[in-house]
This record gives sequence, structure tokens and C-alpha cells, in this order.
Amino acid sequence: MLDALTVAVAVTALALAAWCGFAAYRDQPTKDWHFIGMAVVTVLALAQLVVGIVFLARGQEAHEGNTIFVAYLIGSFLSVPAAGFLSLTERTRWGSATVAAGAVVLAVLEVRLYDIWGG
Repeated sequence: MLDALTVAVAVTALALAAWCGFAAYRDQPTKDWHFIGMAVVTVLALAQLVVGIVFLARGQEAHEGNTIFVAYLIGSFLSVPAAGFLSLTERTRWGSATVAAGAVVLAVLEVRLYDIWGG
């Protein structure tokens, strides 16, 4: 796995969490700018999903098993879009808080992905 990509996804996810957390603190729902931020984080997570699958297709092995690695890759890819969808149903400050929580979950999943790969 590319360590730089894992760090980039985790850092952008934490930046999104701070941004949406600040919006929740200011009693604001998610806005268009937040969704652009979610899209950036999701594209990075998609890039990581593709890179991880390419590495597995080349014959490299995850330290703790390929099945769990792919499951974590898919879960990390879906965490921010799922939180974004939920924030659309809750157009209050709690929608922003939901996106912040989903971004923190993504950052934690990145640490776990690094461990599963053998980091």
C-alpha cells in the first residue's frame, strides 16, 4: 500500500471533520462547500481502493488477510458518502456533526488499514 496515500486520506478526513465540527458548533447544517470537501475525501478514498485492489491483483498480500483488507477498503470508501447522505436527511447542526463523525471514522479506518497491510 502507498503510505503517502493513506496519510493523505487520513489528514483530509480529519480536516473535513474539523471543518464540519466547526459548522456544527456554529449551529449550521452542511452546505455545498461541505459536500465539495466530502467529494475530495471520497475521491482520495476511491484512489486508495483502486490502488489496494491493484496491489492485490499483482500478487502482494496483506499481512492480516486479503479479505479483511478489502472489507476495510470498501468500508473506508463508503464512510464519508454515507455520512453525507445522512446529513441530507438531517438539515440541522446534527447533519454537520454526522459528517464530522463519519470523517473521524474514516481516519480511524485508515490507521487500521495501515496495520492490516503490515505497517
